[in-house]
Amino acid sequence: MSDFGFLGFAVAAAMFLVLSLLLATSWRGRLQGGLLLLASVISTVWALLFALQSGYRIVPVWLIWGSEAAKNLAWCGFLIGLLSEMARASGASTLFYRLLALVAILASVLLVLPDRVVPGFIFLDVRYLGQVIIAVVGMMLVEQLYRNTAPEQRWGIKYLCFGLGSMFAFDFYLFSDALLFKRIDADLWYARGGIYAITVPLLAISAARNPAWSLEVFVSRRMVFHTTTLLAAGLYMLLMAVAGYYIKLYGGAWGSVLQIVFFFAAVLVLMALLFSGKVRSHAKVFFNKHFFSYRYDYREEWLRLIRLLSGQDTGVPLFERVIWALGEIMESTGGLLFLCPEQQPCQLVAARNQREPEIQGPLELEGMIRFLQERQWVIDLDEYATDPELYDGLELPQWLLEIEQAWIIVPLIHDDRVLGFVLLTRPRVRININWENLDLLKTAGRQAASYIAFYQAARALADAQQFEGFNRLSAFVVHDLKNLIAQLSLVVKNAERHRSNPAFIEDAVRTIDNAVGKMSRLMAHLRSGMPDDRRQRVELSRVLQRVVAEKSARRPVPRLELKRGDLWVYADPDRMEAVIGHVVQNAQDATPADGEVVVELDSEAGQGVIQVRDTGSGMDQEFIRERLFRPFDSTKGLTGMGIGAYECREFVHSVGGRVTVFSRPGEGTLFKISLPLADNVQQTGEISLSAPDRPADQLESKTS
Repeated sequence: MSDFGFLGFAVAAAMFLVLSLLLATSWRGRLQGGLLLLASVISTVWALLFALQSGYRIVPVWLIWGSEAAKNLAWCGFLIGLLSEMARASGASTLFYRLLALVAILASVLLVLPDRVVPGFIFLDVRYLGQVIIAVVGMMLVEQLYRNTAPEQRWGIKYLCFGLGSMFAFDFYLFSDALLFKRIDADLWYARGGIYAITVPLLAISAARNPAWSLEVFVSRRMVFHTTTLLAAGLYMLLMAVAGYYIKLYGGAWGSVLQIVFFFAAVLVLMALLFSGKVRSHAKVFFNKHFFSYRYDYREEWLRLIRLLSGQDTGVPLFERVIWALGEIMESTGGLLFLCPEQQPCQLVAARNQREPEIQGPLELEGMIRFLQERQWVIDLDEYATDPELYDGLELPQWLLEIEQAWIIVPLIHDDRVLGFVLLTRPRVRININWENLDLLKTAGRQAASYIAFYQAARALADAQQFEGFNRLSAFVVHDLKNLIAQLSLVVKNAERHRSNPAFIEDAVRTIDNAVGKMSRLMAHLRSGMPDDRRQRVELSRVLQRVVAEKSARRPVPRLELKRGDLWVYADPDRMEAVIGHVVQNAQDATPADGEVVVELDSEAGQGVIQVRDTGSGMDQEFIRERLFRPFDSTKGLTGMGIGAYECREFVHSVGGRVTVFSRPGEGTLFKISLPLADNVQQTGEISLSAPDRPADQLESKTS
């Protein structure tokens, strides 16, 4: 077995020698490269001494353990130097790594002490204990290096972490076994050289990828906190195990039972501590204060703020999320949110883990809101109580000062206007407020205010959309009533001349009966909120005859040309008559009294085709494309509603037809309405808009 040990350590020495030569030739004078070269050279000497000892037993014991200590310190020094330099570059404290370096040095001292220590601890071989401690420190450093390296940079150090991590992990196993059984396992000892030799190529790969070791490493507060927590938990369980061992040893007949109960109680205490929010808060404050230059990891804080404000997987209303998000910054668990609309008094809108104050009368927050608007400060109520002159001009109502655990007032500012404020309660642990807290709270308050402003705008938009829908309905109702009033007004106007004419009386009664029917259906529609779809077979010629007769009282009188008379479609007869009537009336409005309006009925490709042609003012193509079918866009001023053409298009589309418009300024307009016949009903409608200076087949466009 000694031959294998000699061979393993010899190979390791040779490989470390090669690595040292490569590092020496490529070293650019950087500290990281120098530390790595030093560690590789010392490892070469270490492996050579161990090879000689394994094969020839000629190396003194003190030199063996001295080289072991030097090798361990060299690799830990390389890792600590790398992490410390990058920590300083990122503005973080290096105290944590200096403490680890001190632990490694003290543990290395144990390797060169005499074999045994004072009686009472004689069962502990201090060399084995020192090796275990150094192995733990080494694994912590490797873990810190990997976890705290940006993911896009890990390709450069992952093999280094694999190699050194394997070395320290094997040493931990080797010397833990030796510490437990008070002897070194020979098989593990001789295998050590071969294992170290295997890790050298991994170190060489990382060295090749990082000739200057210019790595983008940042110190993660979360990983430092978690790593230290795990280490502390491990030390705690180790102490409890030792205590349990002595309980079993000196507990007599009940020793084993007492050991089990003690260990179970120790686990419960550990779990209670790990899940204690107060303990976590104390630990976070301690680490932020003593191990980092800045109190906050701003990347983590900002990501958490956005996650909470956006409501990702929380199910909590926005206003409570605002209190939650701002409270997390200061370790506060509760608070109140007040909003102050323009020209209105402030009001309490949300509370989180805090009882709502009982306020009699107005809130009297106007003075405080003016102060926040002018200064845009975060108000520390403790500081206000001890030094009110610092807040010159600030007036706080008494009910606010009497709120239990009231601590900080954070203004919510959006577009340089105070939307409201959040009152945070005191945290689990005492926190001294400084400029860093205040700056972060003000920035987070502005971000929260933007979310509140967006929420309020969304609600206002939803309300506006509802009113818009109501206004649209009202506009259509007024449009239909306007047409009915025009019909009845015409009857009243002609009654003075034709009241003794029986034919006029009969026509007037028929007109009134038609108007009453339309108004009744309109009222039914308004009561139900749904359109009354009375779709049935309708003869187009009869509809056009009624429309032309109704519009004949105006000039120019429309002329009807029936090229086909037996065309039937499925549609609501009243809506169809109203729609075509709108088109004819628009043609009359655009045509002088001596002009011409022609209504023509024909068939084409299995469809009924209604054409309304006039010789009026006409329209250009831009007007047809941009304004003709836009609702509430009228060229008639206050007398027009701007929905006639829009309603025509929507109705024709609903029955599977299409509308085509040909027009040219100064020459007139042609409205072409194509409707599927009752025996050939289409499911989708088509609409096309065009002008006559292009062929129709190029200007028509289909819409679903």
